Amino acid sequence: MAVAIITGGSKGFGRALASDLARDGWDLVIDARRADELETAANELRTFGTTVHAIAGDVVDAAHREQLVEAAHSLGRLDLLVNNASTLGPTPLPALRNYPIDALEQVYRINVVAPLALVQRALPLLHAVNGTVVAITSDAAVEDYEGWGGYGSSKAALEQLHHVLAAEQPDLHVYWFDPGDMRTEMHQDAFPGEDISDRPEPETAVPALRRLIFDRPASGRYRAADVTSGVTS
Repeated sequence: MAVAIITGGSKGFGRALASDLARDGWDLVIDARRADELETAANELRTFGTTVHAIAGDVVDAAHREQLVEAAHSLGRLDLLVNNASTLGPTPLPALRNYPIDALEQVYRINVVAPLALVQRALPLLHAVNGTVVAITSDAAVEDYEGWGGYGSSKAALEQLHHVLAAEQPDLHVYWFDPGDMRTEMHQDAFPGEDISDRPEPETAVPALRRLIFDRPASGRYRAADVTSGVTS
């Protein structure tokens, strides 16, 4: 039975991916900071007959990351690690000239440092099965959107970490995956008061990532919109 750790698995893209994998019989380890939302998601996933370890906590906490990996170990293996949990930072999105430095440090702790720390801890399990590591990124990592300097630069750093990881760990498949705009709570927070109902639901980006996970092309950056044509960005 394949096993995945998905951070931020209680809602949005993380929950959509977890549901899709659960339908295929994957056992899952998911986390989120809000215990009530996490348990609701876990109970839904368990209806597919799969084992789900739902561990409430914050990925910046080393003890919490240890719990996630130990839960995967208890399931016997780790085929897939998805670093999906992240933070947008202060909203409304501030220009860099006004960006609070303590807030920027926290964005980097959550979006950059914690994902690498989790990968480091999970490497022995991943190596045992030539597993897959996925970092969920954004076009804000490569575009100059006003107000997105904090979040976008953290995603750019996350991408570069995984780029180097792919070079250093050639037996693993490492992807930094951009699902595109989605109708999520984070996206709504970025545009307070605006109608984002024209954005697609997170479920629409899952098939593209599933193709990467199962076809296992070369490590690299992939956009959901390009995966069907096999183009990297």
